[in-house]
Formats: sequence, C-alpha cells, structure tokens
Amino acid sequence: MTERLISDAAELLEFLRERQLMLATAESCTGGMIAGTLTEVAGSSDVVDRGFVTYSNEAKQDMLGIPPALIREHGAVSEPVAVAMAEGALRNSRADIAVSVTGVAGPGGGTDTKPVGLVHIACARRGKATVHQRHVFADRGRGWIRQETVAQAFRVVAQQART
Repeated sequence: MTERLISDAAELLEFLRERQLMLATAESCTGGMIAGTLTEVAGSSDVVDRGFVTYSNEAKQDMLGIPPALIREHGAVSEPVAVAMAEGALRNSRADIAVSVTGVAGPGGGTDTKPVGLVHIACARRGKATVHQRHVFADRGRGWIRQETVAQAFRVVAQQART
C-alpha cells in the first residue's frame, strides 16, 4: 500500500468518525486491501467494524448470504453481486455503512465482456439506497488495479457517508 492510500485512509476514517459511522468491508479482487489499508492507521478500531474477504463464490454465499443463483445468473464480477455483497456485509455486521468490491485484477481471467481492470464497487448505508459504480481501470498490472480499486472504494464510502 502506498503513502497516498494510507493518507486517504486516515482522511476517510476521520470523516466517518466525525459522523459517528462504523464501516464494514466485503472484498473479493482486493483480498482485504481496503480493510488492511484502513487498519494501517492507528485508532481505526473506533470506525472499522469488520472486513469480509470473500474471494471465492462459496465465501460470498457463506459469509454474506449471496444466493448461488445470483452468481450463476450474473457472475461474481457484476453489479448485482457487488450490491448483494455490500448489503450482506451491512446485514452481518454492526456497521452503519459497508463497501464491497468485485472485479478482474488480472493478469489473467479477463474476457471480452469482463476485461482485466473491470471492477464493480457498491456501498450500502442503513436507511439509504445502495449505490454502485462500474470501473474499467487501465491494465497497468494487478497491483495497480487493486490499489486504484481501494482508492475508488474510499471515494464511494465518503460520498455515501455525505448523504
């Protein structure tokens, strides 16, 4: 993780702290990097409730309650699954807001319809509509795609926290 991401994490944590919001994460393609970056900041435990690393489809189903039919119909890398992941993290935590990410970080695994760099980010907040963003990040390598996903996830959380 970069100094920029750690600085962004500290800023987001302070923003959530001021609003007395607890956060949960549900991560696939980032494998825990969002939670890891947030918890790199001292004092994050008053904001970060928990993180779910749901890399496999079975983990998405077991830990977040994602219906297998949803994954079969849309694929793990899709808007419906990202939304269900965020809502599942919210349901299975004491957080007020939850962010999820699912995507193709590469170098393999991409297809014509789901290329390397495709990432779906969703953010659920109690009492609010879940928001979703679709990104196709440039294929500058697996690490770069994952870092950009973390940075964008922080932005989505901040936007949802403002509502």
